[in-house]
Amino acid sequence: MGYRTAQEDYAAKLTTPAKAVEGIANGSTLCLALAVGMPGGLARAVADRILAGNLQDLNLYYQHSMKYSEETLIRPEVLSKVDARVFFMGDPDRKMVALGISEGRKYLSYVPINFSNIPRALTEHIRVNTFLVTVSPMDASGHFSLGTNNDYASTVLRHCDRVVVEVNRNMPRVFGDSLVHVSEVQAIVENHAPLVQVPYKDPDEDSMKIGKCIAEQIPDGATLQLGIGNLPNAVALLLANRNDLGIHSELFSHALMRLVKSGVANGRKKTLHPRKHVFTFSIGDDELYQFINDNPSMESYASSYVNNIDIIAQHDNMMSVNTAVEVDLYGQVNGEFINGHQYSGSGGQFDFVKGASFSKGGKSFIGLKATVKNGTISCIVPHVQMATDTRMDVEHIVTEYGCVNLRGRSTRERALALISIADPNFRNELTKHAKSINLI
Repeated sequence: MGYRTAQEDYAAKLTTPAKAVEGIANGSTLCLALAVGMPGGLARAVADRILAGNLQDLNLYYQHSMKYSEETLIRPEVLSKVDARVFFMGDPDRKMVALGISEGRKYLSYVPINFSNIPRALTEHIRVNTFLVTVSPMDASGHFSLGTNNDYASTVLRHCDRVVVEVNRNMPRVFGDSLVHVSEVQAIVENHAPLVQVPYKDPDEDSMKIGKCIAEQIPDGATLQLGIGNLPNAVALLLANRNDLGIHSELFSHALMRLVKSGVANGRKKTLHPRKHVFTFSIGDDELYQFINDNPSMESYASSYVNNIDIIAQHDNMMSVNTAVEVDLYGQVNGEFINGHQYSGSGGQFDFVKGASFSKGGKSFIGLKATVKNGTISCIVPHVQMATDTRMDVEHIVTEYGCVNLRGRSTRERALALISIADPNFRNELTKHAKSINLI
């Protein structure tokens, strides 16, 4: 058998989405890359097969669906015919949950798991037959890049039966452990659709107040983990005068990009991967995607590495900043559950809360507004609906009314501290409850 070049291998494997998904068998397990990495063309081809009735009893695993999944697979007429499981809910998934509740049926099930453990779960506990993912165009050496999405993709594609890639010239080429050789894939399709856009938003006034409390405690040379949204954006803005910050973050966002572009984050003082900005997935807009493209300072690795508690803890002065739905008087944090139903997921929040707590000089922050619904509902509550972060691990809790550190505090001290940063309109009610159960 003669040697086949990478370009010849590519040409031999290039096909249409419909033909690429023909190999997905009835009753098999299909896994999709998450968020920006979810391949729209392949997802539509799978949905077409399901709706045509020639793909049955499919087990579907995915995380954080967005535009292209909402237009294809994450629809009631499709989900009613598959067994769908999600590791973290995006807006389309929440819509399906709400629809299911209104109809008295279940369209998808949430899998409780920390982000650090998803690659292992998908390879050791869940046998993935087919994996679908968007990649960057192949280079001269025969390598694609996973671009925005390393997460579980880099692990699953090397431990499943069949890999189908959707080549998109808009997908950035990223360094680190992000390469996929053409020999590792069984089929290739091309679909140069625009990547999903999540534009940057300026933080509101309350987020700036919360962010100020957090930013004041982040020193020069610290390594950051920031999520996405108002609070992380506020914290990043307020770190503009810092020096030599580093990035080791589950998510690389627009806020972190701004810190790198301004020179505030250069990674020179990082304990691991100095001068490199390490992440496991990225969501943003074209400015962000273009920034990480062919940028040698950017490196992505699997979530089993980036979110590994021991790896996080090895970074001196690790600063973890996350948000929450509610915090109770014991210090338990709910970051995923609203009105009795799954709203998002645990993601990597606990990984970084725990990891930062073991870091030399490290700190973890949970920031949230004291109330929601125009001040009618307190986010400091007697008991959380679901505990994402345990009371043994939570450190700094921050609202627009202040910041408290729960580390080493008794249950009585915790309750009093948390009441002190609740909205003043709810403090008497919370105090009365705490006294009624002999907490204070």
